[in-house]
Amino acid sequence: MSRREKPTPARQALIELTGITKTYGHGEGVVHALDGISLRIDKGEFAAVMGPSGSGKSTAMNIIGCLDQPTSGSYLFDGVEVSRLDRQQRALLRRHYIGFVFQGFNLLARTTAVENVELPLIYRGIPHAERRPLALQALAKVGLAERAMHTPGELSGGQQQRVAIARAIVTEPALLLADEPTGNLDTKSSVEIMELLVALNREQHITVVMVTHEPDMAEYAGRIVHFLDGRIASDTRSEEAA
Repeated sequence: MSRREKPTPARQALIELTGITKTYGHGEGVVHALDGISLRIDKGEFAAVMGPSGSGKSTAMNIIGCLDQPTSGSYLFDGVEVSRLDRQQRALLRRHYIGFVFQGFNLLARTTAVENVELPLIYRGIPHAERRPLALQALAKVGLAERAMHTPGELSGGQQQRVAIARAIVTEPALLLADEPTGNLDTKSSVEIMELLVALNREQHITVVMVTHEPDMAEYAGRIVHFLDGRIASDTRSEEAA
């Protein structure tokens, strides 16, 4: 290495799964949803998770999102062993460090966009005077500042998903988990949502893990992890990510 060359700084792991298993049932009816997977996702990565139904990808996402616990193995979130946390502590981890985006948007129909975005802040106990500016700021980040007072029924599918993303990032999470975020959208809206996720990843430095069945959407990620039969079948990074 020449004197002018600087060493590449080591990336820090946000998610470390080691030997994770998840089984359901007993005896002859036992199902091995996850069969000893190990996966590391560093801070600032954008990873797409793919695989057929029953491959284990959704189970892995639920474990990463602290919505489920593994049967065995180790899960470190930013260096903290999640298995040592009780239910309340896992709920606090989700509330403060993880944002969720779902295929079905999951917006409250009779409330405005800004009120939907405020929900995570209400759960945190943040007073109205403080949470309204934060919610408006999050809507501005997804390009919907001018639609803040519109209800979901007055928004297109793509706009509703933008509101859902604003709700997920209003708490400034370390991790954004997106489950089929373009599954209910047309091609144009899907591209817009993916470009938004890429921008949030690159500009806001939010780590993104996305489940998708769509290869063209997965290509937006810097890394694609394929699950098959409860195991990781392949794990590839794009040249740009590398």
